[in-house]
Amino acid sequence: MSTAVTTKHPVDQRLPFGRLAVLGLQHVLVMYAGCVAVPLIVGGALKLDGSTIAVLVNADLFVAGIVTVIQSLGIGKILGVRLPVVAGATFAALNPMILIGAKYGMPAVYGAILASGVFGLLIAKPFAKIIHLFPPLVTGTVITIIGLSLIDAGAGLIAGNDDSAPGYGQLSHLALSGAIILLIVLINRFTSGFLASLSVLIGLVFGLIVASIMGLSDFSGVGDANWFGLAKPFYFGPPEFKAAAIVSMCIVMLVIYVESTADMIAVGEAVGKRPTENDVARGLAADGLSGILAGVFNSFLDTAFAQNVGLVQVTRVRSRYVVTAAGIILVLLGLIPKLGEIIAAIPGPVIGAAALVMFATVTAVGIRSLRRVEFDGTQNLLIIAVSLGAGMVPVVAPNFYAKLPDELQIIFGSSITTTVIVVFLLNLLFNGAPGRTPSPETADPTGVAEIPEAIPPARSA
Repeated sequence: MSTAVTTKHPVDQRLPFGRLAVLGLQHVLVMYAGCVAVPLIVGGALKLDGSTIAVLVNADLFVAGIVTVIQSLGIGKILGVRLPVVAGATFAALNPMILIGAKYGMPAVYGAILASGVFGLLIAKPFAKIIHLFPPLVTGTVITIIGLSLIDAGAGLIAGNDDSAPGYGQLSHLALSGAIILLIVLINRFTSGFLASLSVLIGLVFGLIVASIMGLSDFSGVGDANWFGLAKPFYFGPPEFKAAAIVSMCIVMLVIYVESTADMIAVGEAVGKRPTENDVARGLAADGLSGILAGVFNSFLDTAFAQNVGLVQVTRVRSRYVVTAAGIILVLLGLIPKLGEIIAAIPGPVIGAAALVMFATVTAVGIRSLRRVEFDGTQNLLIIAVSLGAGMVPVVAPNFYAKLPDELQIIFGSSITTTVIVVFLLNLLFNGAPGRTPSPETADPTGVAEIPEAIPPARSA
């Protein structure tokens, strides 16, 4: 008499505690630099003090950890794709956040993020049905402009934002940044696998050591920080809801959804368990939830981190509980204020060097995505040209829209929101609405929206 044995899919298998902890830590190390770069860049651009930036760093890790746990474990039929998906702060929101913060202040930033989170929850299911409206022509152009528009922020961290200041473009700062970039390049050239995936993190550690020797780091705030603590909800005060800021951030949410959909399907393919339409919708809803959590805990919109997708493919470890362990580690890191103070003390030239590599890589990934676009006999080249041209205007001419009403300045002053609007409309104008693509169960996972490695290994949206 034979007995039927039911085995769990490798995605659903629980590994021993020791392996879970080590493999989870590996996921954290791969995404860590990319994740903490967002609060550092936003804080630097908006001239926040070190203690405030430390609060943002801890909140960033805390919320990313919660969303990562939800994505891997799931909550009923509502949230979580139940795949090894790691969530982290997206670069796609950087430019709009800086614009909103400069114009209206931080309460308006978090009011817009909170509203975009509600918007994301409402549209998660419908969006999973209309992903075909975002072909590689649209996604590739948007990814390209995300990288291009942020290079200015990286350069500002290195040289300074005021070219009339005496210390602007100081040779020692440029040399330090150049040495960090060179180290990242050499690590990627002469190593491979896990060590290469940590190239940016190694570059940051090296830069921080050299910067300390040069007297550029100030760790005085570390001693006063608590070992354990949770970021105060609504740290900047009650959220303010500005219409233009909300519209801009909701557009960013759409960009995040396109990116996360591609990454979730890529993970599903890597582990042999392609997500259904409902799975994708639950995963997107978790991204939407990140907006609500971020609005309350002073964090950032999260997306599926593409470098962790690559890590799953390299290690072939398919258990989603490994990512659960990574999420728990992120939550614990977010509850250590001293860690936030240490990260906030990283000098601009150090984080700027790593940021330049990340942002330029995002641009290159966008260009790679555009290889799948058909140019012969179409007007797709014109669509890309006009979209990138419109998107770069506020980068090269920051005061170009200065005479527009404040609401329109927030929308069109953002390279990312401008490009999304223009490329989406031009694609519909010239190419029409494409037929609905096959469901994820039967579709080629690279046919929805190719966004591989949207941030280089560590590293939005």
